Amino acid sequence: MDAEVRFVPSEKRVRVTPGTPLLEAAQKAGLPIASGCSANGLCARCGLQVVAGRGSLSDETHTESEAKRVNRVGPELRLACMATVSGDVTITATYW
Repeated sequence: MDAEVRFVPSEKRVRVTPGTPLLEAAQKAGLPIASGCSANGLCARCGLQVVAGRGSLSDETHTESEAKRVNRVGPELRLACMATVSGDVTITATYW
C-alpha cells in the first residue's frame, strides 16, 4: 500500500511505495532540496522537519545521527536522503 507524503506550505502531495527516501519523494513533488553528497548522508544539507507522522519514517540510524552532529543539524530534523517513508507523513523545510 502506498504512502502519501504531503509537503507544506506548498500543499504538494505525492504517493510513494514504502521504503522510498524522503529525498526521492521531494524530488518527485518537484520541490528544491539540497543534496551535495549524492544522497549518502555526508553533507547533511537535506534536513527536513516532520510536521506530522514522525512514526511513519524509518528510525534514525547511527550514521544519520552522526552526520547531523558533525554538520550541526538540529535534532528535530531528519535527513531526507536517509529517512525512508513507511506511512503518511507531512514535511516542511525552512526554504520552501
